[in-house]
Amino acid sequence: MRPHDQGRMVYLRFLIENRLFLLAGFLLTFTSSFGQTYFISLFAGEIKGSFSLSDGQWGGIYTIGTTLSAVTMIWAGTLTDRFRVRQLSLAVMLMLALACVAMAMVPNGFLLVFVIYALRLMGQGMLSQLGAVAMSRWFIAARGRALSISSMGFAIGQAVLPVVFVGLLITTDWRNLWLVAAVSIILLIPVMQMLLRQERTPQSMARDSQSLGMGGVHWTRPQMLRHPLFYILIPLVMGPATWGTALFFQQVHLTEVKGWTLVSFVALMPIYTVSSIAFTFITGWAVDRFGVKWVLPFQMVPFGISFLVLAYADTIFTAGVGLVIFGVGQGAQGTATSAFWAVFYGTRNLGAIKAAAAALMVFGSAIGPGVTGALIDYGVNFPDQMIPIAAFYFIGALMAGLGILRYQRDLPVAAEVDVVGTAAAVADVRLRDLKDD
Repeated sequence: MRPHDQGRMVYLRFLIENRLFLLAGFLLTFTSSFGQTYFISLFAGEIKGSFSLSDGQWGGIYTIGTTLSAVTMIWAGTLTDRFRVRQLSLAVMLMLALACVAMAMVPNGFLLVFVIYALRLMGQGMLSQLGAVAMSRWFIAARGRALSISSMGFAIGQAVLPVVFVGLLITTDWRNLWLVAAVSIILLIPVMQMLLRQERTPQSMARDSQSLGMGGVHWTRPQMLRHPLFYILIPLVMGPATWGTALFFQQVHLTEVKGWTLVSFVALMPIYTVSSIAFTFITGWAVDRFGVKWVLPFQMVPFGISFLVLAYADTIFTAGVGLVIFGVGQGAQGTATSAFWAVFYGTRNLGAIKAAAAALMVFGSAIGPGVTGALIDYGVNFPDQMIPIAAFYFIGALMAGLGILRYQRDLPVAAEVDVVGTAAAVADVRLRDLKDD
């Protein structure tokens, strides 16, 4: 059998043997869609109209709610080090469903802050965290591939849900659609519980099947927060969340300024998703083949290019080109960043470590809508803001590259083995690392 055919057989075997856990990771990230900006912002026009809010006021409410969720994530994210994903996912999905019901019934702008807080904490925060931490812990040699498969939940959610709900919004009251979202989450809960019946506990993961970080140790969160690399990577961690969130949050405003219809812009999401999915898998392969240190910095470049394209786009076709390029960055970011924390800081305290990064990400997603909304109120249209945002991405890529070049030498040999997956290593993963105690 040729090496290429053998590699495909090994990959297929990996998918079949680990299908329950991979599907669980996919559903976690997919369900997070109901708390993601690209979903909430679909109702921006209706929300602003119902509560008589300007762009700046709506952005301010969104910023406050999301900032509160970022602060909460610092504590809540550590729960993934102490509880099974099966237990946490049940609680988080139930609370996300309740938050959707609250959005359907919220009576005023003041209470809207707390609804946004709950949606963002449970959706973007906890479900995204659960998906990434679970994949990083359950898989070692094939970590990049597992993360790329689970990250497809983000892409599929962003491709399907906007098209479906914008279509329904034409004939259905926006509040009723949030009840539809709540019912959808409830229906997914028994599926998740079934998939994770044989899940391994975080405590058992601490005893074996762990990978070490820099210096051959398992880093704690306080140790990470005292290390320079974490601060060098802040633009890389926050950038996609901050300005990517702003892009979808301001999609109603963007289409109005450009003279496009919202329906035509949302219709571009499938091609954006195809790009994102393709580069999710390409990045997963690259992480396993070459190591995350060679992949991570480059994920920022497509973001910068896409914002430049969108800033100058004058047709919906050009907007599609910009979103395809944006999808390249999004696909790379979802896989490479999640793998980075496990490789450079170890997996024993991964929940606490990633909680700090998730808090930064969520905080970034709070800043984007608030800053861009305020600038819009002051007369600076979002397309004009995209040029300095592109510069931010390019500077962040340079900082990340220099930082990783400096500190990658501290990685133990074992860490290098963990992230350079071969066909034999992938085959050896199997369910032996995933069986219950």
